[in-house]
Amino acid sequence: MSELNAVTGVSGYSGRHITRRLLGMGNRVVNLTGHPDRPHEFGNEVTSASFNFNDPAALTRSLEGVSTIYNTYWIRFAYEGTTHAKAVENSKILIRAAQDAGVRRIVHVSITNPSIDSPLPYYSGKAMVEEAILASKLSYAILRPNVLFGDGGILINNIAWFLKHTPVFGVPGSGEYMLQPIFVEDLADLAVADGQKSENLIYDAVGPDIYTFNDLLKLIKEIVHSKTMIMHMPPKLALIATGIVGKLMHDVVLTPDEVVGLMGNLLVSSEPPTGKTLLSDWLRENCDWVGTSYFSELRKHFD
Repeated sequence: MSELNAVTGVSGYSGRHITRRLLGMGNRVVNLTGHPDRPHEFGNEVTSASFNFNDPAALTRSLEGVSTIYNTYWIRFAYEGTTHAKAVENSKILIRAAQDAGVRRIVHVSITNPSIDSPLPYYSGKAMVEEAILASKLSYAILRPNVLFGDGGILINNIAWFLKHTPVFGVPGSGEYMLQPIFVEDLADLAVADGQKSENLIYDAVGPDIYTFNDLLKLIKEIVHSKTMIMHMPPKLALIATGIVGKLMHDVVLTPDEVVGLMGNLLVSSEPPTGKTLLSDWLRENCDWVGTSYFSELRKHFD
């Protein structure tokens, strides 16, 4: 019988691509999700089970027979009672349930530069989850990406949308801080390959390009033929502006913690790149649709 794997959120961004690969290899997949009745592209090929964070025994039962769990569960920002502290607690419940169910291995998607001492709940929370995995009896691979790009990717698409549809684009501070995006397909390839291994791994999953934010905007402007004016402004003013836009778009465009992380160069790695796809190549191949529609994070996860 084919191997059974669990993926947290098969309709999520990276989870969708990981699931495609697992099914293509002939594996069976169970979808762990907060919305088990929500339809997804895989139809009857994938069964769904609730996270059941409030019922760890039920969560453990849903993981029985699973060999490897691919965990992409996290939250980008606190919203309607869902906090990073709660996400950490839920992640620990998931890790214990996997261990109790006899799962062999966890492939966990983290973030570059996590730190328990970080003042940013996103980064300190990610570090806490990593510590919980290391303290468990599970074999593990921990991948640390930062910005993902590809079909359905929010950040790069929405930057392109603003550059196509607004007269001014506000940049917090100098724009000379860096980021190192990875193609979502490359991340999925790494994750699934690591799922077949037995040794414990922790590494940055980052692409071959390192951009300053200014250079990233310049690249996207060129490819989408934008005439938008780039305006550098104090970070607080940029947050006020994006807050107004967010209310109009029914979304959270940018958070204060994201600005601090970006300006603190937390979205770049000191390790060799593990992805292979150039963002510039991907943008040129997909310029006919990138930025034509705005992708709302709130609508995707909370509506």
